[in-house]
This record gives sequence, structure tokens and C-alpha cells, in this order.
Amino acid sequence: MLVNILLTAQDVVAGSAEQLAVTPEISEVSFFSLLLKGGYILFPIFILSFIAVYLIVEKALVFRKELRVDKSTVDIFYNYLRKGDVDAASMHLNNHQTSYARIYVKVLRKLGKPIREIEDAMESASNIEVARVSKNLGYLGLIAGIAPMLGFVGTISGIIKIFYNISLTDNISIGVISGGLYEKMISSGTGLIVGIIAYTGYHILNMRLTKFISKVEEESFEFLDLLSH
Repeated sequence: MLVNILLTAQDVVAGSAEQLAVTPEISEVSFFSLLLKGGYILFPIFILSFIAVYLIVEKALVFRKELRVDKSTVDIFYNYLRKGDVDAASMHLNNHQTSYARIYVKVLRKLGKPIREIEDAMESASNIEVARVSKNLGYLGLIAGIAPMLGFVGTISGIIKIFYNISLTDNISIGVISGGLYEKMISSGTGLIVGIIAYTGYHILNMRLTKFISKVEEESFEFLDLLSH
């Protein structure tokens, strides 16, 4: 009886040792090796991710530099106008390489013309400047839609291959199905992540652009009010 208990305990200990020995091998799967199992569809997704990150960083730096409306700059500009020194006001704006300065440098050339013509010039200059700084921003919105679609294409392609292999081997074991399926789900996950990054960056930058447009419109009322006096 005692011998049987000892043998049973020995088997349990041996089985536990084997499980402990096997477990690290299963868990030791590097992130990059798992990522590369997503298939060839990951290559265009990676390219889109690089483009998205580049556009987000590049536009964020441009917006930070160009879309500033510094209060002190505006106050000095208005002071020159109150004194009637248009040349000094224009020179002051030329010293500041911002979108606001570029807009009003063009507007100053229309001084002396009817107010309606000045308003049209202000609107046209604002539209041109916004189009200039937001160039290529639409590609982020495009990437936000394309990247998840490419991921789904990779998953569908993988599922088709799984069922095709099942039809050839007549083997529908869980290992065959899950092994191929989890690899192809990687493409969907990667595409969604890239899409989320592009979508978030696109809308944050658009919010920054909308804020600048609102600020320019607010300043235009003060500018026109100053001209009327």
C-alpha cells in the first residue's frame, strides 16, 4: 500500500516537472516572430503605418509653427494701423513666418479698396493659407480607412487557405484550424491599430486647423472694425 502511494506521488511529481519544462517553450514566442506570421499583407500595412506616423509628426510640427496667433504680435500690428503706418505694419508681419502674418500681408495690399473687396481678399487669403498648411493631410483619412480593410483581406485570405488545406488533407483538427487562424488574425489586428493611429491623428490635426480658422475669423472682425474707424 505504501509502495503504491509513493509510486503515485512520484508520477505526479514527474508529470508536474514535465509540464513546467514544457510551459516556457510555449510562452517563449517573440512579438516580432508572431507578427511576421501575419502574411505578406502586413508589408503594405507596415508601409501605411510609416506614412501615417510621418504625416502626423510632420503636420504637427508645421501646425505648431505656422498656426500660432501671438497676442503681442497682433497688438503691435493693430497699433501700427491705428497710427496709419501701413508700411511698418506690413514689415512687422513679414518678420513673423506664420499663417496669420501671411494672410494679413496680402490683405494690407487691398487697403483703400471697398470693404467688400477687403473681405473677399481676406477670405481668399485664408483659404489659400489653410490649403497650404493642410496639404497631404487627407492621406491620413485615407490610411485610416484602407489599413483595417487590408487587415480584413489578410484574414479572409487566411481562412480560405485553411479550408482549402482541410479539403486536401481531410483533417479538421483544432490544431490545424486554430494554428492558421490566429496567424491570420494578426493582420486584422495590425490593420486596426494602424487605422486607429491614422484616424486619431487626422481628427486631432483637423481640430487644430479648425481652431485656427475660428481665431482668424475672430480677428477679422476686429480688423474690419478698426478699418471702419
